[in-house]
Amino acid sequence: MIRLALDCFGGDLSPAANIEGALEALKENETLSLVLTGDEAQLKAQLDGKSYDASRIEIVHAPEVIGADEKPTDASRLKKESSLVRAVRLVRDEPSINGMVSLGSTGALVAAAMLRIGRIENVIRPAFCPIIPNMKGGLTGICDTGANVDVTPEHLLQYALMASTYISCVYGVKNPRVALLNIGTESEKGDELRKETYPLLAAAKGINFVGNMEARELLSGDYEVVVCDGFSGNVLIKSTEGACLEMLKMLKRDMGEKKHYKIGALFMRSMFMKEKEFMNYQNYGGSVMLGLTGTVVKGHGSGKASHVKKCIERACRMETGRLNDRIREAQAKEGENV
Repeated sequence: MIRLALDCFGGDLSPAANIEGALEALKENETLSLVLTGDEAQLKAQLDGKSYDASRIEIVHAPEVIGADEKPTDASRLKKESSLVRAVRLVRDEPSINGMVSLGSTGALVAAAMLRIGRIENVIRPAFCPIIPNMKGGLTGICDTGANVDVTPEHLLQYALMASTYISCVYGVKNPRVALLNIGTESEKGDELRKETYPLLAAAKGINFVGNMEARELLSGDYEVVVCDGFSGNVLIKSTEGACLEMLKMLKRDMGEKKHYKIGALFMRSMFMKEKEFMNYQNYGGSVMLGLTGTVVKGHGSGKASHVKKCIERACRMETGRLNDRIREAQAKEGENV
């Protein structure tokens, strides 16, 4: 049985989307049970009249909410009864709880998780690693996308190792190809950070490093892991998501301009719907936080019920694949090779 905590007051559409997504996840996974954190009265009101197995849902009262405009470190330290911090504390204090999902404040989640859950031994800093689809039908992980803005070459080496382990043991990709995000593909390109990181990645025994990658190649399908600092990674994934969404808007606008466009669009409707689903980030389960001793998945703040369900599914896959144990083993093995 996998038991997860769900922060039900993280996200723009909470708690309704969180509850709906949770119930959908429970329907599809009979080995799953959930602990819902948030205002008990509101959560019970959301559950009222819905069909679910009460033995697989527990509510932990957490009346406070951390807002997106609050200072993350102060909020995570002072709002101990917030839905986010209570979920983090459950992962730390309850051995039966394997991990957590939150769509709340990214900064508060990082601060609370680092302080209360802690890092895997020898991990310098945990990192976010969201998954996006690529043009060859596979998946590409980007590590890091915001947990750490200022990093060293050693951080990036660990990101490559952790993300490779994640893609391999959770998604079954053998020997995933790792690229370093840079302004050119040549080994000598980039700032000092990238120049110093390149030889470390090339010499690492535990990863399949294939060189530098320019941002325009992100969706190419030529890489399963892209390594970068949190600032660059955040810009990369948000600009990619934004470009995809604006492209969909442009297609929708243009199809309505002329009659023959509309007629053509009717015949191509199924194709357009397929592409829309491919580009929709709601269909992908947020960012996992690699390097912690407990499973943590951070969803998009604007996530709908379907996205919440995907986040829960991703946390389950991490647990089923024993990801944190595998990262611990990979770290130890790489240390022996140094």
